[in-house]
Amino acid sequence: MTDSKTLAYINLYAVLGAMKELCEVDEEAKSLASPPKPISLCFDVAGGPTGVLTFDGGKVSLVKEKAKCNILIKCSSPEKFNGVIAGTVTPIPIKGITKVGFLTKNFMGLADILTKYLKATPEQLEDKEFFEKSTRIMVALIAEAISAIANNDIIGKQSAKRVPDGIISFEIKDFAYITIDVKNHKFTTYKEKAVNSKATMTFSSAEVARAIFDGANALDYLGFGDVALSGFIPMIDNLNRVLNRVAIYSSLL
Repeated sequence: MTDSKTLAYINLYAVLGAMKELCEVDEEAKSLASPPKPISLCFDVAGGPTGVLTFDGGKVSLVKEKAKCNILIKCSSPEKFNGVIAGTVTPIPIKGITKVGFLTKNFMGLADILTKYLKATPEQLEDKEFFEKSTRIMVALIAEAISAIANNDIIGKQSAKRVPDGIISFEIKDFAYITIDVKNHKFTTYKEKAVNSKATMTFSSAEVARAIFDGANALDYLGFGDVALSGFIPMIDNLNRVLNRVAIYSSLL
């Protein structure tokens, strides 16, 4: 069971938010994110998330709240916004109509490149450089999806209720770091190395992390030393239940 509101949070904060990492690894994406002047695009979803993406100098940043913007797109429901991301609903700006060229060329171009990495074929992933780029983007997406699900999904919130306050650290050795900050059972994601973590899950390689993010059970790798757990393990157990929900929502993207 999934719900459209949670999917909307994933689409805005995790999927579109991953454009930041996309522009860090792909030169074509970096070029598309380099308008003559900075452009900020706001999605305001009734009954769902609000966020502003700013494109400036080949970089993309995301603010998870209302802020000044050049282009404003309002969606009447999470379902409408999800349709925009799926390509079944045409977004109509209520502000910034003169910048529609950026939407149709640059933004849609970025979305197409992002899709290439997120829906990579097995043949594409055989190329080491492509694999690493695709996995970095996927890690960024999943990091945000964890919090979106823990804070909004009915089943995810049940798992979040069992997690005490503290820092959970995800570490992919020599590759990437994720921090999940839990306060009053609300999750916040930081794509950076954790400090003073209460629990830690460490993956031995990007290949192991990718397999787990693609749906493999992390517990199956414990006996081989590919996944190490430390600290307050019940936090990891409940987080793993949220990760299982991430796999379900990811199949809808």
